[in-house]
Amino acid sequence: MSAVHSTAASVPVQEVDGLDAIMRRGGNGLRRRMERTERHLERVTAHAGTPLALHANATVVAGGKRLRPLLVVLAAESAGGVGGQSNHADGEERLVRAAVAVELVHSATLVHDDVIDGALLRRGHPTVAAVAGRQMAVATGDLLFSRAFAELARNDDVAQLRALSDASSALAEGELLQREDAYASHVPVARYLRRCELKTAALFEAACRLGALTAAQGSAALADALGAFARRIGLAFQMLDDVLDVSGPVERTGKSRGTDLLDGTVTLPFILARERDPELAAFDLASLRGVGGAEKTEALCERIAATGALDEARERALAVVAEAKEALPAILPDGRSALLGLVADAVVERYR
Repeated sequence: MSAVHSTAASVPVQEVDGLDAIMRRGGNGLRRRMERTERHLERVTAHAGTPLALHANATVVAGGKRLRPLLVVLAAESAGGVGGQSNHADGEERLVRAAVAVELVHSATLVHDDVIDGALLRRGHPTVAAVAGRQMAVATGDLLFSRAFAELARNDDVAQLRALSDASSALAEGELLQREDAYASHVPVARYLRRCELKTAALFEAACRLGALTAAQGSAALADALGAFARRIGLAFQMLDDVLDVSGPVERTGKSRGTDLLDGTVTLPFILARERDPELAAFDLASLRGVGGAEKTEALCERIAATGALDEARERALAVVAEAKEALPAILPDGRSALLGLVADAVVERYR
């Protein structure tokens, strides 16, 4: 095995959390497509050329739930799959390239986020920035972005490129909004939710849109319906991620408890806790910086949890998941509606 491949072991999607049930019920076709996606992800990044390939490949093989590629594949299967195309093999390749492109964009944002946040850990592994420095991390993220669009361009479909481009633009807008709100004394819930839609939900939506666009019998109406489902799932995903930032622990989240708060990110649990605790309403996140920041952040997390804000945030996220499942089209082939519902449930499992 080359040095490029030896950085970390891939995590098979069927062994991550509750997604094993989806893989079992999805059958051999779903499993085969996800395995092909995994192999193609490693191949695309490993062949990018050193030294960037080392860090790009390490980022993707570090694992993750592969929720976004899974949504691409399930959306394609829900829209008729690729079997009706004149060239079945070509259709399968188009689907895998779309799934890979979405995951590459996601990976790129993680690398860049770690640079911005100064994060040392990601999924329990040292970040690219921690290992190789900020400049190498920025270049690695840029490489992952460029590889994503290079892969998708091979599908020769402007609509697919537009879907991923729109999501990438939303990601950038969401990051700017988060920076604008850093350490803010007051952030309304509506503004927080808008940021989550831009930073997270938009790429979930693009995943389902891309899947529908690669399908043999996809339609604009079905792409819209599946996209609306995925957007809600992405929103709930981010809301629960912010709950996990406060509740921890590091061995579960792969990062220190309260990392986002320490970075000045105003999250839903903190917003809700401020409404419940007058002293927290006057709390300045900037006071966490400097000597003793980790201890202060841990104490803040305990204070937030004591208000009951974590339970309220979780309930709000669960309501969004319920809305997502209700938004699914009534009839999808081969039980795909049930499988997509299980994806929604898998998002909730992250909190348990």
